[in-house]
Amino acid sequence: MNIYLMHPVHGRKIATMEQEAQADEKNGWSRYNPDAPAPVSEKEIEVAMNALGLKRKYTRKAVTEEI
Repeated sequence: MNIYLMHPVHGRKIATMEQEAQADEKNGWSRYNPDAPAPVSEKEIEVAMNALGLKRKYTRKAVTEEI
């Protein structure tokens, strides 16, 4: 059985026993599910919405070849 743990300073690790995970949780580690989608913050949503509202004007002119 693998238990996925995350720590804000030390990163991520996998515990193989429940006792190991419980000891790590006492030291600031928290469990997470790697298959679940990552939570999205309000700031990220706002940035994405602003980017969608941008309209770009393409000024590429058509080049005609003269013979």
